[in-house]
Amino acid sequence: MATTLKTPKRIVMHRWQWRGKNLRGESVSGELIASELAEVRQELARQKIIVKHIKRKTGIFGLGRIKSRDITLFARQMATMIRAGVPLLQACKVVAETLKNPAMRNLVETLANDISAGSSFSEAMAKHPARFDRMFVNMIAAGEQAGALDKMLERVASYREKIETLKGRVKKALYYPVAVILVGIGVTALLLVKVVPQFESLFAGFGAELPAFTRFTIHLSELTQAYWWQAVLVAIAIVLGIRQGARRSATFAYRLHHLMLKLPVLGNIVDKSSIARFSRTLATTFNAGIPLVEALETAAGATGNRVHQRAIDSIREDVGSGQQLNFAMRRTKVFPVMAVQMVSIGEESGELDTMLDKVAEFYEEEVDNQVDALTSLLEPLIIVVLGVMVGGLVASMYLPIFQMGSAI
Repeated sequence: MATTLKTPKRIVMHRWQWRGKNLRGESVSGELIASELAEVRQELARQKIIVKHIKRKTGIFGLGRIKSRDITLFARQMATMIRAGVPLLQACKVVAETLKNPAMRNLVETLANDISAGSSFSEAMAKHPARFDRMFVNMIAAGEQAGALDKMLERVASYREKIETLKGRVKKALYYPVAVILVGIGVTALLLVKVVPQFESLFAGFGAELPAFTRFTIHLSELTQAYWWQAVLVAIAIVLGIRQGARRSATFAYRLHHLMLKLPVLGNIVDKSSIARFSRTLATTFNAGIPLVEALETAAGATGNRVHQRAIDSIREDVGSGQQLNFAMRRTKVFPVMAVQMVSIGEESGELDTMLDKVAEFYEEEVDNQVDALTSLLEPLIIVVLGVMVGGLVASMYLPIFQMGSAI
């Protein structure tokens, strides 16, 4: 049974520039990553450098510049290096030199400094919870205790790659129609603000009553010109309000995620994506030797959906009291019958992680198929919607001209 680490208080790291002289009297300079000035002085003293000047660069090192795929690539590179027989500390230094992202390079150099100071790899990672989540740290700790750090890093990298691919597919399903609709709204607004007023001045000299459709378009153009910035502010306020509400209120976030699951087509994609992430995370952590109750806690946070998260929290309580996983899953009425039956077979055969992997693969494939089908379905629909929006505006402007031509 693997021993898990408690996540320590986050240590904020900074970049420090220094100048000084070495033992030969030569002027030297460089940069170090540390949380405090005393650590910088201690490291320079260890290197026998006579310090002349130390200055902390503005900003927190690496803030907001490290992406999830950077961490995944780091895990993959470290697995390769350690499997090749390179010592851990040297592997960190070699990997740091190959990284082009300065923030990521600084992070890996900080890990190397902590390892050099006597920390284990998992302890060094645990100091950066914003970069290495609890699951990552616990699995590395299990790998260190089992003497299989390379295999555990490989497993973490593979897990993260699959999860990121799944997230990408879901984002494509959610963002693609929204992006196209926003483009359509932007084009329509541009026509209403810039093009329609030109036609309005032309129609003013006609001296005849304009068609109702044209009058409606002109009135809409006037409203857009007068209140467009209020409309933009309201839209921004709604988006920010929803985001803040989801962050500050667990009840609001739960209802929002519940509503998302009820959406036609998109809700089904989000639901199956959450089940796939739950299954993949639980399979990976349980296979690493992490106790099932704790693995369920990690899997709950990985689903990305509050409805599934609350259901998994309930499952964790039931499993902690001695109930089988498949019975606890069935009681929530959130997980499909197929997933529950596969878990039941896995528990009876002693191959729970294998069956969970199969569940994840099945639902990942389902998400892929549904995203492809949704994209194929939306493309003609979006073309029709954009055609109606833009074509309707153009037709309303030319309608009076057509009527004049027929009257001549």
